[in-house]
Amino acid sequence: MSLDQGDYSPLKHFVLAKKKISDVFEQLLKYVEESAQFVEGTCTDASLEHVSSRDQLDQIQSYTSKLAIIKEVLARRHMKVAFFGRTSNGKSTVINAMLRDRVLPSGIGHTTNCFLSVEGTDQEKAYLKTEGSEEEQSIKTVNQLAHALHMDESLDAGCQVRVFWPKSKCALLRDDLVLLDSPGTDVTTQLDSWIDKFCLDADVFVLVANSESTLMNTEKHFFHKVNERLSKPNIFILNNRWDASASEPEYMDEVRKQHTDRCISFLCEELKVVDYDQAPNRIFFVSAKEVLNSRMQKAQGMPETGGALAEGFQDRLKEFQCFERRFEETISQSAVKTKFEQHTHRAQQITYNVKAVMDAINIASAEKRVVSLEDREYLMDRLEFVRNQLNLLIEEIKKRIKAITEEVQQQVSSAMGEEICRLSLLVDEFQSDFHPSPHVLKMYKGELLKHVEEGMGKNLAFRCSDAVNASMQSSQKDMIDLMQPLLPPAVQGEVATLVPRGRFQLSYELNCGTLCSDFQEDIAFRFSLGWSALVTRFLGPTNAKRALMLVDNSLQNNLQVARPLAAATTPGSSVSLPQQQEAALTQEELMLTMVNNLASVTSRTSMSVLVVGGVVWRTVGWRLIALSMSMYGMLYLYERLTWTSRAQQRALKRQFVDFASEKLNMIVSFTSANCSHQVQQEMATTFARLCQQVDITQKQLEGEINTLTHKITQLETVQQRSKTLRHKASELEGQLDDFTNHYLRPHLS
Repeated sequence: MSLDQGDYSPLKHFVLAKKKISDVFEQLLKYVEESAQFVEGTCTDASLEHVSSRDQLDQIQSYTSKLAIIKEVLARRHMKVAFFGRTSNGKSTVINAMLRDRVLPSGIGHTTNCFLSVEGTDQEKAYLKTEGSEEEQSIKTVNQLAHALHMDESLDAGCQVRVFWPKSKCALLRDDLVLLDSPGTDVTTQLDSWIDKFCLDADVFVLVANSESTLMNTEKHFFHKVNERLSKPNIFILNNRWDASASEPEYMDEVRKQHTDRCISFLCEELKVVDYDQAPNRIFFVSAKEVLNSRMQKAQGMPETGGALAEGFQDRLKEFQCFERRFEETISQSAVKTKFEQHTHRAQQITYNVKAVMDAINIASAEKRVVSLEDREYLMDRLEFVRNQLNLLIEEIKKRIKAITEEVQQQVSSAMGEEICRLSLLVDEFQSDFHPSPHVLKMYKGELLKHVEEGMGKNLAFRCSDAVNASMQSSQKDMIDLMQPLLPPAVQGEVATLVPRGRFQLSYELNCGTLCSDFQEDIAFRFSLGWSALVTRFLGPTNAKRALMLVDNSLQNNLQVARPLAAATTPGSSVSLPQQQEAALTQEELMLTMVNNLASVTSRTSMSVLVVGGVVWRTVGWRLIALSMSMYGMLYLYERLTWTSRAQQRALKRQFVDFASEKLNMIVSFTSANCSHQVQQEMATTFARLCQQVDITQKQLEGEINTLTHKITQLETVQQRSKTLRHKASELEGQLDDFTNHYLRPHLS
């Protein structure tokens, strides 16, 4: 339907398509920018293990720049129709007739000498721009435009002047339509440059021919070149000035048929741009001058058929209107296809590729999430195993440490008992200068104590250290073997470093100097048959000491009693009598005690000896006594002479052995407990080192679990985000499909 038949124009199809595709590209550009930002975040985040690749990011970022360029290109897109023909065939008049106004100079004396494009402007005044200049040159009338074009000597046939006509004055220019008027094809040989410069973006070509003649080779030659450069261009042929046929009505049909056949042959056989059944719809016989005059009169309120119009005007007017309708439908469909189809396919490809990237990221993140979940589950099981196993091993290792400490305590106690029994041998090995003087004696005892402590320490170490070390190493090895599966992987291969290097040495702290500090030797001469020796031999050391003390006290009391008796003047003095009785009682007690003790410690044989002695006394007499006294004296003299420094040294050693043995027996349990404590401490230290490493294992596992949890959360976010972006891509694909179905594959009525 043409513009004079209603408000709707097929050209709106292009306007709506342009708005639709521009909106889609606006959304697509935002979507691609959002996708590029998302992919960049996933690509640069090392914790995601490169869910997306750098190539994917570069690919989407390249789409951003391409879409921005296409968006700008779409904003400048318009429908373009180019009018060609020989000079004075009425090209400008046809354009004016379509615009319903005298926009371009036309008529006698007005020949287009350059390319003139007419497009709409929102301004209320018309202006023009010459090629290479953005200056807006104001024009008010067609004559002024013609004068400006005529006076501008710099314009040649290959230049373009853009005429901007107010849309408010011409409805046809409101729908992004550009009409291009050209110089005659017979005025130049630079057809190739014309095509490259002005025709490659044209949607429709209109060949304005003169119906008073036939198609010329110059016209055909131009469109042959156009057909070589463009694939099946849309070409309409207007046989203008058909009003001349009214003067010869009898030849009208024949001439029309001749022109039609030639035009069909040109379109179908030579150019091969349309089929034979479509060709008649591309050929029209009109009178542009009549249509322009008629529409100008109608615009001025005068009758449309007024003035000098040839017969058949209404038929020619209807055919011109039919041309406009076909032209509008064709250029609208063609412009949508040529201007938007390629970009639509490009957008579909970009959307498909971005969606494929989102799918790839979604799949990669899902796979990595599954792997991370499995890894986290394994680490959680591992952590639970380490904790439970550690609790079990703590109890078991405590029992082992207790067992080995008890074993060490028993070994040290047994070895120390044996060494105490062999103390006399150790003391006999000691050799040093001896003298009974106090100073030398003190030094001698100090060196003896040092010798005993060192000797016993060495002997205990010799007896116990190897066994203790072997037992400790075996226990430590068992401990490490039990704990090794729980240790960090980096330590498992170097677990030997956790055990102290070198041989473990027990410290036997006997402290003989302190222990035997109160040792008092008795190396004074003691006759073996002396009173003290005999009493000690018969009564024992303790009873002998008491008996000797009683004797000493008795002698002192007798002396004290005898002096008052000699000095007393009265025999019955009350003061001296109790003292005498007390002294007598004391002596009697002593004698009874000695007799009782003697009886208790001697046997019947001893009593028999006494009886025999009495018999001998009676038989032998004083000779035996004298002989006995002589032998007693000789024995005393012998013992006194043999009581040398060496004998004193032997006596001191013997006394020291008895004293030290008693003291050492007192610290056997303490020393063995101390050694077992050393072993326990050493084992506990090793176990503590292993537990510290197990703690490191637990912390590492907890850290890895936390890292995986964070990673899983990130992957879930990436997965959800990629799904969302994929859905957006599907929505955009749907919009592009709707655009394709609605605008690029229309069903013409």
